Amino acid sequence: MQCPVDGETLVTAERSGVEIDYCPKCRGVWLDRGELDKIVERAAPSAPEPTYSRDDHGSRPHKKKRESFLGDLFDF
Repeated sequence: MQCPVDGETLVTAERSGVEIDYCPKCRGVWLDRGELDKIVERAAPSAPEPTYSRDDHGSRPHKKKRESFLGDLFDF
């Protein structure tokens, strides 16, 4: 299958038991119907709860930025 963005041949990879297609040139990712749901379901239990911290001045707490599970999933 060809990348709809740049015409490069897509590569198939398996992540968390789900086959995904990605472009090695533009790094675009394409999922078939239902694949995103499977990825989210499998990643949901391992997602950490949001944590809070105070800034250096001791003022109101700020929500720490949570790293996305997609960052680990789509690490090509």
